[in-house]
Amino acid sequence: MRILDKFTEVIDWYPKGMSKEERHLVFKIDWLVLTFSCISYFTKNLDVSALSNAYISGMKEDLDLYGNRLNYATSMYYVGYAIFQIPSNIVLTRLPAEYYLPAFEVMWGLFTLGTAFITSYNQLLVMRFFVGFTATACWVGNAHIVNSWYTRQELGKRNAIYGCVSPVGAMFAGYLQSAAYTNLSGHGGMAGWRWLFIICTIITIPCAAIGVLFCPNVPDRNRSRWFTEREKELAINRLLKDGFAKTRGVDRTLIKRILGNWRIYVFFVVGNLFWMTPYPSGLPYTLWLDSQPQYSIPMVNNLSTIANAATIVSTMVCGFYSDWRQNRWETMLYGGILILVCNVLLLVWNVPGGAKFFAFIGLGVANGPTNLIVPWLAEYMSHDLEARSASIAIVNVGWVVINCVVPIIAWPTVSAPRYLGGYIWSTIMSVIEIILLPLPMILERRERKRGIDYRQMVLEENGIIAAGLEEKTKGVDDQSLEENEQGINEKGVEVVTVAV
Repeated sequence: MRILDKFTEVIDWYPKGMSKEERHLVFKIDWLVLTFSCISYFTKNLDVSALSNAYISGMKEDLDLYGNRLNYATSMYYVGYAIFQIPSNIVLTRLPAEYYLPAFEVMWGLFTLGTAFITSYNQLLVMRFFVGFTATACWVGNAHIVNSWYTRQELGKRNAIYGCVSPVGAMFAGYLQSAAYTNLSGHGGMAGWRWLFIICTIITIPCAAIGVLFCPNVPDRNRSRWFTEREKELAINRLLKDGFAKTRGVDRTLIKRILGNWRIYVFFVVGNLFWMTPYPSGLPYTLWLDSQPQYSIPMVNNLSTIANAATIVSTMVCGFYSDWRQNRWETMLYGGILILVCNVLLLVWNVPGGAKFFAFIGLGVANGPTNLIVPWLAEYMSHDLEARSASIAIVNVGWVVINCVVPIIAWPTVSAPRYLGGYIWSTIMSVIEIILLPLPMILERRERKRGIDYRQMVLEENGIIAAGLEEKTKGVDDQSLEENEQGINEKGVEVVTVAV
């Protein structure tokens, strides 16, 4: 145990000065909130990634997926995924997350199972639409839950863990398909790619039970038996002291609170540029490997996971680094420069094979900093929980819509593996994303010069709330509140003290 405590100190897992009681609380949050969110997101990515692995493992021939039909099938998933995102995250702020999120996990697992038994391209389109529709609640819902529990000094690392789940799911799908293609082809009269979807379902549905048993919703609506009343109060108070406001409710002002704030527009553009420009590290990389005659199908499935492995390492490093530096933009700038270099190499194309590998894997590395978009947005929207939840969904809808349209136009399957139009698009967008990166900081600085400081407003309100709770929580979390005040003061943020 001492070794574990020492390790957490070395990696700064818990902010310095955190009390023993608060450490125990954060430990619980990590296990109950972060664990379920990661498991849920893993199964979602496992099911989604299965399509591209199945495509190169016999589905293409069995379902006549020639031309751009793979693009259309992928787009149908994103159509279903886009429709329900914003309503889902708004509904999530009112319904019990411990039942809402697992229910949708069961549903997309069943549609994944249905994909194993389809016999035509049209049936594939229907299944992908409903897999997308039911998987809607997963990423945006769990992202909202995760970013509702942690302070600014903790968000980068926890979002790094959560962000790593996507490439882990994609990697695992590749290994599963390789094993299914090698060992299960023909068993039960079914092709190996069909077994992949069955195995994915077997993994997915039982994981929903974990959410029902352990997911505690958000701090303001935490009814979990795994937290004591003292811990529930401490969970709320430590966020208040860090400038994260309590719930304001869903009412007629919500639309104005979202659309009347420049943050949603800036992060919609900047976030989606950073999410989309590393796109070649996914399907284009897999199809390039598939075009190389020296690689067998199992080898292609295995090699395609290298970019995902690079993303995992990069995500962890970038998350910890951004918490240590106490900013998100610096790490994203490094990622933006790498994205530009790699896309230029692929645009030129006539480079040695090693340079192509470097470019594809480099884009996998550059995927790491892009996971900082959500915690950065969460920090900028810390004054309004419901608006923050909806904003995460809105920004992600942009990514979904882009995934519906851009792959068909810029990355059509028939253009593989060269994708000249796609690399021209990615290179231009890479330049624009670097130029726009400072925009959030510039606009916030101008806002403060005009006397608008949302975080300070929340801190002032929190001083009143904390004082009102003083007698109720006396002897429970006084030490942690004082330490948090000290931590805030060290950052140069004024804390308003209200006498009782």
